[in-house]
Amino acid sequence: MEKLRVIGCMSGTSLDGLDLCAVQFSKEEDNYQFEILAAETIAYPDALRNDLDQAFHLKKEDLKGLDEDYGSYIGLSIQSFIEKHELQGKIDLIGSHGHTIFHDPANGITVQIGDGQHLADHTQITVINDFRIKDVELGGQGAPLVPIGDQLLFGNYESCLNLGGIANISFEYEGNRIAFDVGPANMPLNQIMKEVFDLEYDKGGDKARSGKLHEDLLSEFNQLDFYKKDPPKSLGREWVEEEFFSIVNKYPNVQKEDLLRTIVEHEVEVIAQTFDRYNLPNCLVTGGGAYNTFFMDRLKAKCKTEIIIPKPQLIEFKEALIFSFLAYLNINNQINTLASVTGASKDSIGGIKFQPN
Repeated sequence: MEKLRVIGCMSGTSLDGLDLCAVQFSKEEDNYQFEILAAETIAYPDALRNDLDQAFHLKKEDLKGLDEDYGSYIGLSIQSFIEKHELQGKIDLIGSHGHTIFHDPANGITVQIGDGQHLADHTQITVINDFRIKDVELGGQGAPLVPIGDQLLFGNYESCLNLGGIANISFEYEGNRIAFDVGPANMPLNQIMKEVFDLEYDKGGDKARSGKLHEDLLSEFNQLDFYKKDPPKSLGREWVEEEFFSIVNKYPNVQKEDLLRTIVEHEVEVIAQTFDRYNLPNCLVTGGGAYNTFFMDRLKAKCKTEIIIPKPQLIEFKEALIFSFLAYLNINNQINTLASVTGASKDSIGGIKFQPN
């Protein structure tokens, strides 16, 4: 497989911004090699962040308009990124996750916006996007998609945990790579911080650290049906709004610091239980939640698993890096979606290609 330079772009459920990661890939015998050339998070303008946050409620025709506008925004952002990092003429491919609006695989629905044709036209670079649709059509969850990268790029770790809006994990089990969403992570915490404290997130987990544990609330969280399901399983914003916050709303008088504290405790408990259930000796932890020192302290206190936190570039850009890798695999006609992870009827090559006009 030839050496290619690919930009991966990722917008997570936490709405931090657009993560861009330019990576050079090559393959020597059975080993994939990568080098990060540049990486950056482009913060969303307030209006766009609000549009993405509320897109779940849009009518079909309005969502189509946002899909096209957001594709153009990604394209213009990548153009600026290329110029800033002096990558003109050096990028062969773009792998774009887009931004998830709906994810309901049980009903065959998954929607990520960020129109691929608009993106290709603005950058004049071939684009691979819509990575989830084919797997859902094959009966899979369409998620998580990152585990193929965990397996082929980060296989020296026993497990990989991403703490974004949702916490998801991947590891080898009985000869196959498996992965699943463990539970919520930053999504409910950030939502409470924004609504109550007018802050984007709980820096270092300081607000949660100052709170007290609410045992009844914790017990209700722990009894949610999702945790009784075996993998493959995945979560979306719908579940957080309908299931998780329906419990929160039953306790309107709980101090918000206590609520944050209890949510953190719940989240680390379900992660620790997963470590224990599968006897995982170590775990590479990435995503914005890795910076929440209170969260990480509680996780380490709850489990025997060695927690490995890498350098900031990998914490922040591992998912964008892996979406560039999914595009690299796609363009080389290699499997990039694992049925053992998603529950689909077979492995597949996910992604739709768009050529610039």
